[in-house]
Amino acid sequence: MRGLLLIPLLVLAGAAAGGVSGARAPFACAPGGPATSLPFCRQLLPLRARARDLVARLTRAEKVRLLVNNAAGVPRLGIAGYEWWSEALHGVSDTGPGVRFGGAFPGATAFPQVIGTAASFNASLWELVGRAVSDEARAMYNGGQAGLTFWSPNVNIFRDPRWGRGQETPGEDPAVAGRYAAAYVRGLQQPYGGQRGHTRLKLAACCKHFTAYDLDNWAGTDRFHFNAVVSRQDLEDTFNVPFRSCVVDGGAASVMCSYNQVNGVPTCADGDFLRGTIRGRWGLAGYIVSDCDSVDVFYSDQHYTRTREDAVAATLRAGLDLDCGPFLAQYTESAVAQQKVSDADIDAAVTNTVTVQMRLGMYDGDPAAQPFGHLGPQHVCTPAHQELALEAARQSIVLLKNDRVLPLSPAAHRTVTVVGPHSEATVAMIGNYAGKPCKYTTPLQGIGRYAQTVHQAGCTDVACNGNQPIDAAVDAARRGDVTIVVAGLDQKIEAEGLDRSSLLLPGRQAELISSVAKASKGPVILVLMSGGPIDIGFAQNDQRIAGILWAGYPGQAGGQAIADAIFGQHNPGGKLPVTWYRQDYLQKVPMTNMAMRANPAKGYPGRTYRFYTGPTIHPFGYGLSYTSFTHSLAHAPAQLTVRLSGHHAVSSSSLNTTAHLSRTAVRVAHARCEELSIPVHVDVKNTGDRDGAHTVLVYATPPEAAARGHGAPVRQLVAFEKVHVPASGTARVEMGIDVCNDLSVADRNGIRRIPVGEHSLMIGELTHSITLGLEKLGV
Repeated sequence: MRGLLLIPLLVLAGAAAGGVSGARAPFACAPGGPATSLPFCRQLLPLRARARDLVARLTRAEKVRLLVNNAAGVPRLGIAGYEWWSEALHGVSDTGPGVRFGGAFPGATAFPQVIGTAASFNASLWELVGRAVSDEARAMYNGGQAGLTFWSPNVNIFRDPRWGRGQETPGEDPAVAGRYAAAYVRGLQQPYGGQRGHTRLKLAACCKHFTAYDLDNWAGTDRFHFNAVVSRQDLEDTFNVPFRSCVVDGGAASVMCSYNQVNGVPTCADGDFLRGTIRGRWGLAGYIVSDCDSVDVFYSDQHYTRTREDAVAATLRAGLDLDCGPFLAQYTESAVAQQKVSDADIDAAVTNTVTVQMRLGMYDGDPAAQPFGHLGPQHVCTPAHQELALEAARQSIVLLKNDRVLPLSPAAHRTVTVVGPHSEATVAMIGNYAGKPCKYTTPLQGIGRYAQTVHQAGCTDVACNGNQPIDAAVDAARRGDVTIVVAGLDQKIEAEGLDRSSLLLPGRQAELISSVAKASKGPVILVLMSGGPIDIGFAQNDQRIAGILWAGYPGQAGGQAIADAIFGQHNPGGKLPVTWYRQDYLQKVPMTNMAMRANPAKGYPGRTYRFYTGPTIHPFGYGLSYTSFTHSLAHAPAQLTVRLSGHHAVSSSSLNTTAHLSRTAVRVAHARCEELSIPVHVDVKNTGDRDGAHTVLVYATPPEAAARGHGAPVRQLVAFEKVHVPASGTARVEMGIDVCNDLSVADRNGIRRIPVGEHSLMIGELTHSITLGLEKLGV
């Protein structure tokens, strides 16, 4: 979010709800109020009809004041003001003005930052976290200290390792990001009653920032001025995938458009995107909101329109419903007066937002009498939620190196030296878009529950520049049976508005780590906290560093989770959700180059594991365990026939050779997709002596002709499941691969096609071939 231009809209909008702790008064339709008998208050009527009735009763001035985030009340109809902007990226956050901590709600459970939770590859966990956050958010709404519309999650693709906001996302893979989006949205919204698009909601989620937004401030280019030049192919198979899943599979109530332009058009003024794709193709039943001040940005900073009224017309006619910022409240009436927008344009936007409020029960009278009306302070920071935060942090941890030293034994390692700038981390553990945690457990505190500790930070902060007490840390390392170094990044290195220029550890951190490793009496364990990847080649190659773990930004319980993993209370099972590149990769890829696919002729190596095949520190999906696993294929077909719909069916005379079939790719729009699912059953055997959780990752590669002709990914994750397997035990994982979604490729025009011929599925050490053929008529 931009530092929102908070021109006092009290003159325009009145005070937004949420200022008083305690039981919340009805937002609208209060018993005995001025509108109780009116149709928009009648709960038995269809929601859309109720919304239209309300909008028809409003004056133009009243409607205009509902087009902004701090929406005005309508006292004559008994409707209160409302602040739309609340955040819940990984816990209820007070980043937006809709949430206020204090009084009965001093804090909320702080779960791991999203990039860490994504490393669990556990969709069930993602939804559980969403449900816990939903409970706490609704409780705070009931207490008058939060809204019901939360602008989360962030499902942009973590395309470039330098991006400061990559930490907020589920990583670089579109399938993972899409599945995360749907799971977290379902957890937040918990729809009930009615049919799709008309269900009631516990909260309203919002997937952001649509689309191709993954540059904040790099080498003189910032997000407010950046035109992302993106191919139709990359939009279809990379950047838009998570948003489609968010809307189609998750049923999100909202999508947020981004600051940047895409191919010369601001996303918040792009009718093809907003009306055509989000609402048209995907069927959004909700509202579209701008990132904060985006409308003003494309007028003032990008100079996309000549006048402010032109900007109003561009965004409303494109399909924007709500402006985070004052712009539409200030200039919409003059745009109507100049005949650049109509009352119908305004009505459409307000109807969309009011309908969402009605789905949330805001026009159903007393909140205490509604579903979830019982939630209150006792449902925030509960023991169950705090235990879930700890479990999420444990599952986020990725074991990157283990020279048969981990897990440590408390009996053999009675004294542990703890060093590093994150050794006593608190706020750093919760990343950005965080609230006020219930409590913290620092790494030093967590380790102290297993062993006696000797502590010297070695670096006074993460920047670790200039004179630092490295010598004191080296001396401390000589006194412990083992040394644990907790290092990494923080929000002063990577953040919103701050992209990195290097993948190396900041300042003198590498010097601290190497010096401690050289002096340590016992083995050295390196723990890294970060959102983005780090080039730790020096530590990987240092034989004195026996173990390395990545913990992301692990949330309020991070210190306990780290200690549990190091001492074997938890067996790490996380996998990297992003590629960890070497530092020299940056020299080949300007952040401003949005191309995903490699271009060898220009020396461009491509991005993410799907298109980049060069050297890495660690690949996407990498992660070790204290045990070992093998895979065996229990069931998967060797061939499948693609049936075509209607007049697209193929005659035997036109397809009569295998060679011709192998060169054919069928448009997804022409296939009977509902019939095209591939069951894949895998037996996972734990061949070690420890219980452990394992993620089964299924990758696919298309026929060679498709890869060559359509620029298909080198490989693509098409299915994944997390399974717990006891020592020496076996567990079966049953997955389904959707041919139209998972085995199709986007051609250069962004059209999805299913390549006919031999596809390869790769599952760990296994490779299985499946041949897709076309149904032929007249045989």
